[in-house]
Amino acid sequence: MKITVIGCGRWGTFIAWYLDKIGHSVSLYGRKSSAHMQKLIETRTNGLVELPETLHLTNSLDAVKDSDVIVISVNSQGLRGLMRELQPFELKNKIFVLYMKGVEIETGMRLSQVCAAECDNSNAVAVWVGPGHVQEFAAGVPNCMVIDSDSEDAKKTLVESFGSDLIRFYYGQDLIGAAAKNVVGIAAGMLDGLGLSTLKGALMARGTREIARLIDALGGNELSAYGLCHLGDYEATLFSPYSHNRMFGEKFVKNEPYTDLAEGYYAVDALLRLGKTVSADLPICRAVYNVLYKGENAHDEVNVLFTRSIKNEF
Repeated sequence: MKITVIGCGRWGTFIAWYLDKIGHSVSLYGRKSSAHMQKLIETRTNGLVELPETLHLTNSLDAVKDSDVIVISVNSQGLRGLMRELQPFELKNKIFVLYMKGVEIETGMRLSQVCAAECDNSNAVAVWVGPGHVQEFAAGVPNCMVIDSDSEDAKKTLVESFGSDLIRFYYGQDLIGAAAKNVVGIAAGMLDGLGLSTLKGALMARGTREIARLIDALGGNELSAYGLCHLGDYEATLFSPYSHNRMFGEKFVKNEPYTDLAEGYYAVDALLRLGKTVSADLPICRAVYNVLYKGENAHDEVNVLFTRSIKNEF
């Protein structure tokens, strides 16, 4: 299978390395202006994985024309712009795989919807989500992940072609639930920063229930919130020292600088807008939003959550 991976950050580079390792013909694309790509071209390593000579590195999007599958791993808010860059190639009968989570802030659309709206309808769109960190995968630590798509044929093709003894894939059954776990990751980091890490158990339980309600209100399968794409990813997102979202939340409440990308910062705004359209109550998301965007005190927001009216757990 011929595959182009777009995005040369740590995940895009790992994905290209992994897909080459299991036998696919892979090209990794990065912009000429990208410092990450320049380093890869010069050294063929990003410090985590060593790229073999069989893996083609390119600054040209022309690579997509001959590819069967195009895997995208870029900033979620830059997806629509990228898809429009690809339109002159008039791509047809391809499978687009999004290794990225979130919601487009401006429209409230899921990323899979953005991708589908910007490409020919002969193409299939899939998402690749689940727990794990590049550092662990590169060290040979296996994990389970999910591939989902509205196209059953595309989903079957990807799961059968991408699985290995390093990653066991499951067939996903809902495209809605993956965007929210990064917001819960920021909330976990805030608890760590406040010295309230013991509350992360409650955060996991109530955060999952909150997102399940949103998924149900949007017409999806609420059980997906309890699967690999959301709850199953909590260990990596709420506890791991490698989690950008968790670290961002901790640094934020400590008023310490943190420059790495935290997708949950953008996702929480979009999720609240999405929740409003279907009258879904999202108190944890709202608390995170109030701290990040309104400058509210994080301790006060925890107290607000504790003083909400008493209700049944389910």
